[in-house]
Amino acid sequence: MKPIVFAAATCLLALNAEFTAAAEATVEHVTKTEWKAVFAKVEARNNIPARSRLGGTLEEISVVEGSQVTQGQHIGTTVDEKLVLELRAIDAQLMSLNSELTNAQAELARGLNLLERGVTTEQNVDGLRTKVEVIQGRIGATAAQKDVLLQRTDEGRILAPISGTVISVPVTAGSVVLPGEMIAAIGGGGFFLRLAVPERHADFLNEGDTIQIGGTEGTETGTLAKLYPQIENGRVIADVEVANLSADFIGRRVLVRLPVGQSETIAIPVDAVETRMGLDFVRVTSANGEASERVVMVGEPFDVAGTRMFEVLSGLRVGETLVTGHE
Repeated sequence: MKPIVFAAATCLLALNAEFTAAAEATVEHVTKTEWKAVFAKVEARNNIPARSRLGGTLEEISVVEGSQVTQGQHIGTTVDEKLVLELRAIDAQLMSLNSELTNAQAELARGLNLLERGVTTEQNVDGLRTKVEVIQGRIGATAAQKDVLLQRTDEGRILAPISGTVISVPVTAGSVVLPGEMIAAIGGGGFFLRLAVPERHADFLNEGDTIQIGGTEGTETGTLAKLYPQIENGRVIADVEVANLSADFIGRRVLVRLPVGQSETIAIPVDAVETRMGLDFVRVTSANGEASERVVMVGEPFDVAGTRMFEVLSGLRVGETLVTGHE
């Protein structure tokens, strides 16, 4: 008989431990945040085109979609063959003018020699000196024209305006491009989520709100960084900042949940509910201290001040006392 007494004593200790671990909770009204699920797109903060400043033929393009570039990097070259011909003409003019200058300087030197011997007049020497100065001026003007052509030729070098990722390259080598035509679109300056929210929710959104973001590794959080004041097609545009946002695929759609309002509801702690055979049970304490089980209908769980709660749809009234923490 001693083993039986020992077993009974063990069961009694287990029951005492169960009721000792149990606690009480009161059914009460809580404020629940209402969430709206929308899709957002991954976009670059800055989306700037790299343009050709020179019209002509695209001789080379050294980037493709997905290439990483730095600001000022040479990514392509546009060639205008007319500039090459104009440079050749300028060089020929400079050669001719330099020859004229050499001849004029020789004539001036002879004139000065004759002036020293009294054979010529000062007026003739001044004319020779003026001729030299005119030719030198023409050489300077022609050299300036050459500098302009060289600058225009250098503008055929296409440079990346910002550091970032090449999003699109709509042209290929050999294409004829116009001045100002886009050669590549570059996204940089960081990445964020851009979303469009129905305008009926606009009054409930505030910059700095916490946003829930669905991902393959679970739910993440972000911050509503900017609300744009203009409504387009019945939707408000907003930007969401997310730490360590993957930018492997720009334009990828991501499911986002926004806080769009608050409502009063009846809620109980999650550990006060026990599910058996597809039904949800709670233990309700009566006025005389007796506990009885009751079937309730609960909604989706949500967080209130760090506590996981169930919304009560039916089966309980505000003020009733529940036993929580029981097995």
